[in-house]
Amino acid sequence: MRKKIQMNHLWKFSKQADISAIEETHNDSSWEAITLPHTWNAIDGANGFDFYKGACWYRKSFVLDPIVQGNRVFIEFEGSNSITDVYVNGQHLGQHRGGYSTFRFDMTDAIKFGTANTLSVQVDNTVVDDVYPQMADFTFFGGIYRNVNLIIANPLHFDLMDYGSSGVYVIQDDVSHEKATLTIKSKVTNDDEADKKVRLWADILDGDGRTVAYAAQEVVLPAGETQEVNLPVIIQNPTLWNGMQNAYMYKVNISLISFNDTIDQLSIPFGIRFFEVDADKGFFLNGEHLDLHGVSRHQDRKDMGWAITTKEHEEDMALIKEVGATSIRLAHYQHDQYFYDLCDQEGMVIWAEIPFISVMSKTELEGINAKQQMIELIRQNFNHPSIIFWGIQNEIQIGGETPALRKLVSELNTLTKQEDPTRLTTMANVMFVEDDDDYNKVTDVIGYNKYYGWYNGKAEDFADWIDGFHQTNPTAKLCISEYGAEGILQYHNNQPAVKDYTEEYHALYHEIVWNIFAKRPFLWATYVWNMFDFGANIRDEGGVLGRNNKGLVTYDRKIKKDAFYLYKANWSDEKFVHITSKRYIDRVDEAIQVKVYANCDNVTLYANGVELATSSSENHIFTFENVALLKGFNAITAVSHQDGHTYEDTAHFNKVAEANLSYIAPADEGGVVKNWFQVPVLEDVKIESLIITDDVYSTRCTLGSIMENDTARTVLEKYLGNLSENPMFGMASGMKVDTLASIAPDIFNEKLIYILNKELTQIEK
Repeated sequence: MRKKIQMNHLWKFSKQADISAIEETHNDSSWEAITLPHTWNAIDGANGFDFYKGACWYRKSFVLDPIVQGNRVFIEFEGSNSITDVYVNGQHLGQHRGGYSTFRFDMTDAIKFGTANTLSVQVDNTVVDDVYPQMADFTFFGGIYRNVNLIIANPLHFDLMDYGSSGVYVIQDDVSHEKATLTIKSKVTNDDEADKKVRLWADILDGDGRTVAYAAQEVVLPAGETQEVNLPVIIQNPTLWNGMQNAYMYKVNISLISFNDTIDQLSIPFGIRFFEVDADKGFFLNGEHLDLHGVSRHQDRKDMGWAITTKEHEEDMALIKEVGATSIRLAHYQHDQYFYDLCDQEGMVIWAEIPFISVMSKTELEGINAKQQMIELIRQNFNHPSIIFWGIQNEIQIGGETPALRKLVSELNTLTKQEDPTRLTTMANVMFVEDDDDYNKVTDVIGYNKYYGWYNGKAEDFADWIDGFHQTNPTAKLCISEYGAEGILQYHNNQPAVKDYTEEYHALYHEIVWNIFAKRPFLWATYVWNMFDFGANIRDEGGVLGRNNKGLVTYDRKIKKDAFYLYKANWSDEKFVHITSKRYIDRVDEAIQVKVYANCDNVTLYANGVELATSSSENHIFTFENVALLKGFNAITAVSHQDGHTYEDTAHFNKVAEANLSYIAPADEGGVVKNWFQVPVLEDVKIESLIITDDVYSTRCTLGSIMENDTARTVLEKYLGNLSENPMFGMASGMKVDTLASIAPDIFNEKLIYILNKELTQIEK
């Protein structure tokens, strides 16, 4: 019978080791003693651009009981970023390229029984041109950051080398409320030297452990081969996995039996459901409309990076449940199996994706690694009922327009449908992809990452764009795959404005945008970017290095921003009252506006114990104007009585004589402007008409194409600095300069665009 042994303890780690670390005789006594999960970027990965990237070494000694001799022995890594070479007793078992999926190596022929074995692992988070991601707006934490396991299996076993999968797939051929027609597909391996005959047996158990169906088949396995076996199963009147209403799970216990011996056995949870997306009406689960109001999630945590445990996964899920989300976009890579299990159990509808993001390789145009990661994602997660959507790319157009890119995107979609025709494919287009672009026709459904109200335009612009896209593409199934704004709790403003980084603008932005989305049921989903602040080493915004601060909850998960409660008021049935701007304590105003988020019928406001007013609201936002402040501290309390319960919240505001300047973001902070470009100083410029043709350079060209011409490059760098050395250059190189101007009009103003075009149009392509 199969045995799985966790190998997380008693490891040694070194950044300085050389190739001799593979040898059993290597002296690692001076190495750091660590426990998995582990990353060497726990601190520096979210503190600025210059985090450690390179090859590091892990070593561990282990002993196998001689009693297991004759079995096959595998080493399993659940996540190691990003290129991992594994050695046992000095013998190279193999290399895995990619940082997010489970992978295994068969080490049977390299190990010794009854004595010490040395496991040496080199892990390298250096970016190379044939492993994804190439560049992205998040930190690539290095290390063995998930569990490592030893698997001991009979030579006859469910395939352990099938891209890290279980080797068993519950295929939902046809599902209705009356009947579920399933196929249990198994890949069975015979690593023995002789042909073997076994019986494959599958019991289907309901949520109470009762057998509701079974299937069996005799199988003859040739020596050294893997065989695929399909067992048809029908469940009458199935209980459907129905999201958060009823996340009902079945289980298949599947065994390989030889005479009276069970030689391998797996227990695979699964859920039965059917679904569709309608271009006009949105998402339907089991025939009923389900509003997918969702959040996106990155897996890292402050001072932990990606090396998190079940405790942190559970805490994340609890916060996502509390806000009332019904769907999660698990960005931008394969997440931990434990979190997918939680999604199944809690009834979350999931978008799962690979890290084919921002920039395509310039040299490896077949997408071999992207396709490998796609297969791994699908096969390892095939049986999770929560996963409805497979994401094949995120903002990959940032890296520039090429035929090779479009070909690869199309091939990834085809591959995904071949691997799993039962689910829907999707992708997240960068905001500057045109509404009529053919990208919108590649996948089953489509998402756009749009940041009106932060990177360009105003939040209200969402309405016209969504309606215009729907009119242009009436059959396209559209979602908003990302939207958000930075919110830093240090900063506050009575008149919140775009890019002021205040908690007030962060909340106001989400008020406006959610009001727009809620009125457009044809959107099959919306995903807040992001549920949590996360590490993004290339960023330097709002006085915070190495961090994306768009989360509804802080990086350490300790503080829920005001916007969290806006969504909770709209999405959750858990009654509460929340006064906003509680961290905006020092006030110079004689009277202030007090805003309350609540999902109660009415709210009464008290100032220093005196009742002021009672308000009702249809949008869960209760606003009280001209609330007078006394000198010193004022206690403001919001109270609601409903269904025999009292819900209340209190804030304290300090009436001061002078404004607290720490509430204002540094004046030189400019969001993407500071991240990407130096601010040019221009003399008076007289703007005249210019004729721009396609045979010369201009701001209609991409940043990257201009930089490829030495003369044109000189023009750009004269006004914008040494762009190629900027950490954001790779993310911006595929954008047209005019597109950049729409994102950052405060730097690419009319004068700069004119002067760039005046000089660039003198240079022939």
